[in-house]
Formats: sequence, C-alpha cells, structure tokens
Amino acid sequence: MSKGSAIVVGVGPGLGLALARAFAEDGHPVALLGRDPGRLEGYAATLTAEGRTAGAYQADATDPEALRAALVRAADDLGAPEVLVYNAALLTNDTPTGPDAAEFTHALAVNVTGAMVAARTVLPLLADQRGTLLFTGGGYALDPSPESTTLSVGKAALRAYVQALHKQQQDSDVHVTTVTVAGIIGGEDPRFAPERLAAAYLGLHHQPRDQWEAELLYA
Repeated sequence: MSKGSAIVVGVGPGLGLALARAFAEDGHPVALLGRDPGRLEGYAATLTAEGRTAGAYQADATDPEALRAALVRAADDLGAPEVLVYNAALLTNDTPTGPDAAEFTHALAVNVTGAMVAARTVLPLLADQRGTLLFTGGGYALDPSPESTTLSVGKAALRAYVQALHKQQQDSDVHVTTVTVAGIIGGEDPRFAPERLAAAYLGLHHQPRDQWEAELLYA
C-alpha cells in the first residue's frame, strides 16, 4: 500500500532537511516548504536523485494565503498527506522590552499563526482522515529566556495550541504532538544532531495509538 505524502514546513539545512530525508527514506513523497526556492529545489533534486519523490514549494509562514496555497498545491502534486511537520520558527535575540509591536507580531506569525494555518489546511486533506501532525517546540516554552523573548513566547503559545488541538482530535485517527526540543540542535551534544531528532519524529509517526501524547519532551 502506497504511503501518503509528508509535508515539512520550514526546511533549512539542519533539522528541516533531516526531517524531509527521514520521511522520504520511510517511503513518503515529501513536500519541502520554505522561503528560499533555490535551496529547496536543490534539496528536492538531491532526494529525487536518490530515488525518492520530493517537491519544492516556496511559502512564507507569515503569509496565510501563500502558505495555504502551497500546502494545497503540494497535496495535489504528491497525493493526500499523511504527515505534516511544522518546523518553521523565527530565531531572534531580543528582550521583553526590546521588540516593537510590529516585530513581536511578525515573530508570532512565524512561530504560532503559521502552525495554525498549516493545521487547518492539512486536516481536511488527510487521506481517510488519518495521519500525524507534528510541531517543533522548544525548551523556552518551559523555561523562558529574557534574551530570546519572542521565541520563548512563541514556543509557549505553540505548545498551548498543539495541546488544545491534541485534545480536539483525541477521538479521531489524527496524532497531534509537539516535540519540545530542550537543547541546541546541531550543537555538541550528539543527542541533538538533526538526524537523531528526525528519527524521533519518525518514531512518533509510527507510535501505537495507545501511546499517543500531546508532547514529547526531547531533553
């Protein structure tokens, strides 16, 4: 039986690419979404050369209509989705009194609103209304940083949104989870190597239904 597509929103050279590769190697056609079309096309071409099915789709998480259109186009091209991974985030150094209203709103658009748009768009598209929705959270959701305030607020809000969505979907066949990454991705600790993290996301997709939870604390 063929597998549904996996859509990864927020694909860069670290975790995003590792996630796309992990799901492609698991047999899913993979849609790579991000802001840099040249980089995305290069990643997709590499996966295709390896015998995988992959497509590149430019989208800005702060533009709801563009994000929605890219998600629908990916589903049309690659088939009904089975997996959504929302990995987009705006990583900035700022203080509680630093950003102005526009900057704060922009950060929340990437870190939270884009996740809501992606979930609302993909849920009706899921094949047989079954699938997995995974969201990249962060340790600042649990222990906010005064040097990374908008990211802390965004990850806390994302965690609350995903937990609410998990409760809404708990009687359905849709697995909704946030992966709270409490460490530096790609840092010195090998546990936080992008490939190892991506394997944890793939494991969540294959997790038995009686083990589904709203959060994986990856620490």
